[in-house]
Amino acid sequence: MRGVTSYDRRQSASATVLDALEQYYDAVPRSSARVEDFGPLSLFVREGEGWPFYARPTLGGAGPVRADDVARVLSRQRELGAPESFEWVAETTPSLRAAAEACGLHVHAHPLMVLAPDAPTPRITAHADVTVRVLGPEDPALAAALAVPRLAFAEPGTRIGAAGPAELAEASRTAARDGSTERVAGRIRTGLTRVAVAVTDGTALCSGMHQPVGEVTEIVGVGTLPAARRRGLAHLVTAALVADARALGTRTVFLSAGDEDVARVYARLGFRPVGTALIAEPAA
Repeated sequence: MRGVTSYDRRQSASATVLDALEQYYDAVPRSSARVEDFGPLSLFVREGEGWPFYARPTLGGAGPVRADDVARVLSRQRELGAPESFEWVAETTPSLRAAAEACGLHVHAHPLMVLAPDAPTPRITAHADVTVRVLGPEDPALAAALAVPRLAFAEPGTRIGAAGPAELAEASRTAARDGSTERVAGRIRTGLTRVAVAVTDGTALCSGMHQPVGEVTEIVGVGTLPAARRRGLAHLVTAALVADARALGTRTVFLSAGDEDVARVYARLGFRPVGTALIAEPAA
């Protein structure tokens, strides 16, 4: 009988981490959504205004996901006027990809990364003319911090882009008008969301957030104003979010990188691949 190898230990640790992430994924939307049961799939339906949710595998569900399961959820999403979107982890629910593709959905893959437990907590210091801080609910920079990722994701990639301070000013006014600033401020007050921003001369250049649930948190929405890219700002903001999460006592910090280039930025902070996050939605 062979003994327990280092490979076995790594596999066991990965399985434990993925289990913790599945519990997190099931818990985090419940503060703002109701759940509709579709057997092996659960549909999270937004209660009130805010970012729309998605369907994902039912926590603890048994058996494979089939195309007719996906089709039933798609029908309900269309009925509700909700996005036709599914999110899951490839290693945890391998059958869902083929089922989604059979229904005509396009599947995007993203590196799923977890901060190594022994990774040092970053020290946050001023960087040239840039300061980084975690925002309170009344911080005047909050609207701009929420606007920056909208502009960043509208121009994906890491190349320097066109959107700059003028576009940010308009996007900030939109964030204030559409209620998103006040919604996020409310989540900050209740501890559901933490937002960090990099600022220079009063202008938000990069921002992101993490959303703690128990001892697990996910870093999401890290984006840099396209005109300010290639300055290491995403690294600074992510470091601030890691330090904040560690200060709160969070044990597991994870994220999904946009692509392998972005994953290398996070690797420098101690994030390591643990799986593949998949998103299925209609082709553009």
